[in-house]
Amino acid sequence: MTETEFNQQVDATFMKIEAALDASGADIDYETTAGILTLEFEDGSKIIINRQGATQEIWVAAKSGGFHYRRDGDTWRNTRDASELFAALSGFISQQAGKNVELA
Repeated sequence: MTETEFNQQVDATFMKIEAALDASGADIDYETTAGILTLEFEDGSKIIINRQGATQEIWVAAKSGGFHYRRDGDTWRNTRDASELFAALSGFISQQAGKNVELA
């Protein structure tokens, strides 16, 4: 995939994450700046989601650790356990929000 295609896919994924957060009704502030999507929770903790162009991955930093996701067809998959990005984010966000948050 070209760098342009990668960036378009990441931009679309970030917009999908933002829309899913809005639809979830969870009280989570978010901001996208310079290719980094930052989620901030009531307790001040954050989840950082950013693009890594050199490896063509999305990296996620949460309280539970750091995770790398690579495109597999139409899905972003964890490079270690093949978990899907949105399912994993639902878990990370639920943990940090202190309540169940499902991103669809």
